[in-house]
Amino acid sequence: MGFKAVLFDLDGTLLNTVEDLGDSMNRVLSRAGFPIHDIETYKYFVGWGIEKLVYLALPENQRDDATIAKYVANMRAEYSKHWADKTRPYDGIPELLDALTARGIKMAVLSNKPDDSTRKSTAKLLPNWRFEIVIGAREGVPKKPNPKAAFEIVKIIKIPPENFLYLGDTDIDMETATKAGMYPVGALWGFREADELKKGGAKRLISHPMELLELL
Repeated sequence: MGFKAVLFDLDGTLLNTVEDLGDSMNRVLSRAGFPIHDIETYKYFVGWGIEKLVYLALPENQRDDATIAKYVANMRAEYSKHWADKTRPYDGIPELLDALTARGIKMAVLSNKPDDSTRKSTAKLLPNWRFEIVIGAREGVPKKPNPKAAFEIVKIIKIPPENFLYLGDTDIDMETATKAGMYPVGALWGFREADELKKGGAKRLISHPMELLELL
């Protein structure tokens, strides 16, 4: 198919971040006297960005704009201290990145995590590989599934979207890939199930990172 680049989602695809996200949010909730959630539940709270995570984690009667803004700030502060406590690359990711590098495949990251956190976590936990560009959520740029940031990456790397594999773990990622004209591949080791990925538009589902090489 002539794929020359891979665009990765970050959380749930390259890095298993759910425990640090869930633990941080639970500490924020607990200090406020609100109910907390188990880590499995947080797999369905993440993917849209920190504002939606906080919205879903708060009690339904505490979701007014002012309260959400307050706890988004609290969550940002808490997570900034604990984002690397348990977060690590998934098994097989280092080997995949090595193999892609050896084949001369260009790599990039696009996340709905805040841009500074996206860059920091990629630099710290995936330091041995070169990504052409790493982008997270930024003011004035719509989050995924809007394809605007994906098109920005295409322009920077100078490879047509049809020559991109897009690897992600949610329907948001699959929809982003489809809208951007990339080939959507669903990561089954991430936060969501196969049915969601298929409904989102996944053309291929893989159970281990190294299976991505079969598409090359």
